[in-house]
Amino acid sequence: MITKRIIPCLDVKDGRVVKGVNFLGLADVSSPVKLAQFYSENGADELVFYDITASSDGRKLFTEILTEVASKIFIPLTVGGGINTVDDLDRVLKCGADKVSVNSGAIKNPDLISEAAKKYGDQCVVLSADVKRVDGKFTLFAKGGRENTGIDAIEWIKRGAANGAGEIVVNSIDTDGVKNGFDLEMLEAVCNVVNVPVIASGGAGGIDHFKTLFKALPKVDAGLAASIFHFGEVSIKDLKNELCYDGINVRR
Repeated sequence: MITKRIIPCLDVKDGRVVKGVNFLGLADVSSPVKLAQFYSENGADELVFYDITASSDGRKLFTEILTEVASKIFIPLTVGGGINTVDDLDRVLKCGADKVSVNSGAIKNPDLISEAAKKYGDQCVVLSADVKRVDGKFTLFAKGGRENTGIDAIEWIKRGAANGAGEIVVNSIDTDGVKNGFDLEMLEAVCNVVNVPVIASGGAGGIDHFKTLFKALPKVDAGLAASIFHFGEVSIKDLKNELCYDGINVRR
């Protein structure tokens, strides 16, 4: 049985961790270095670090903070934001990242995924997709959910996996920060078209939402969340204990 992963997400803006609802209304939470260290020491399986305004600001990711975060943790680190070229991946990996998440950069240059996978290996390249329903269709958004690309999100994700993305993060804009549960319909549509690990992001409000996620969609490999962990509403230790008690395989 595949061990399910629990992954906190640090959305970083101007050097601070922030959180909003539906990708809007961002509020300051904490220092990324302190939070990263806390999660590393308290049961997180991996950590995701997103510089959420790098793409929309047209700049490169803040590497100073990233380097400090990477030096403080002992779990795999995935990093994204402003990744537009293979050189950007190289720079982030040299700062201590284990995997690099591509999103808007791959939309601008779809060859980025295959080029990166050939150079660093599929396991290093994560395709992160910000998806929202538009006229009933799953549609891909760019620049931190600010720009509607008009691209069919499911076809885009399918193509990305075929081109060498070793993992898919599905960010549901519709459920982000709402805390009513993961977007099971969207996640199922993705699981049906790829054979690589799928990470669910957006909508977690409590332990039961993770139980529902893993039981309803056994193909989903990991659950990613931010605010419920950041604000102490759910501890990773308690979450894993409850999942284990419910017969869901997690690393403890």
